[in-house]
Amino acid sequence: MSPSVRRRGPANRSSSVKIGFIGLGNMGGGMAVNLAKSGHVVTAYDLSSAALERACAGGCARAESAAAAVAGADAVVTMLPAGTHVRSVYEDEVFAAAHPQALLLDCSTIDVATAKSVASAAAERGLAMVDAPVSGGIAAANAGTLTFMVGGLDDAFARAEPILQNMGKVVIHAGNAGAGQAAKICNNMLLGASMVATAEAFVLAQKLGLDAQTFFDISSKASGQCWSMTSYCPVPGPVPAAPSNRDYEGGFASALMLKDLKLAVEAAQSVGAAVPMGAQAEALYQMFVGLGGAGKDFSAVTKLLDGSWN
Repeated sequence: MSPSVRRRGPANRSSSVKIGFIGLGNMGGGMAVNLAKSGHVVTAYDLSSAALERACAGGCARAESAAAAVAGADAVVTMLPAGTHVRSVYEDEVFAAAHPQALLLDCSTIDVATAKSVASAAAERGLAMVDAPVSGGIAAANAGTLTFMVGGLDDAFARAEPILQNMGKVVIHAGNAGAGQAAKICNNMLLGASMVATAEAFVLAQKLGLDAQTFFDISSKASGQCWSMTSYCPVPGPVPAAPSNRDYEGGFASALMLKDLKLAVEAAQSVGAAVPMGAQAEALYQMFVGLGGAGKDFSAVTKLLDGSWN
């Protein structure tokens, strides 16, 4: 099966459906609101009352439990912290409450094995499901410009695609169940390793007497160019919108990058793949998070490398 890519446009917007949304954290909150803004009837639930209030202010209806959010929904979207939460929510509440024809979309970033297991459990109950993790961060979640990498059968993807288009700019069918998660952890392993390398280069350039802006002007137009430099520069100045210009607040937390790197390294071990750069990046982020950097954007690893992190 060849991967298919769709970019959002007015002609691709889905007709209104009833959606149950579970998990309204930094990413899920903006995603749920964008679905409501697109004309869907969104019933939302989260353990955090503050997160639920924000979603309701954005046009979602309140549910008092995950099961209540799912009841009567045409589609269910989940955005949860880890595989254990996904398995628990689906097995304890979603499967029992879901309409037999409901479509299940898990947008969490979890391990491939759990994604496949939950999808198999859904299929045993006659429910269609896709794993659809995202790339883009909080700003993209709020703006509706996420990239979705989707695993699932063709029919399930065809049903999920118009819903996902209301939350993102690119929707890619990566393959069958678990393929979306596989693509996500491989992508974020590459991102984590490239951010470390970019940060190292800036620190070295500075110690060799190069101005950060000068080095950026050169490398961003030379063979060292990469997304971590040109879109998310880890030092203040060259890219005004980067978290480095606001004390590394917002963006993609280092704790989440560490989570994704762990998933990638564990997946590599399970299939006998060599990922030395990914493993080194994991070790470095483990150190940074252990030293109190968990809540800082992952580009803040620069401060560990230059010795300025306390």
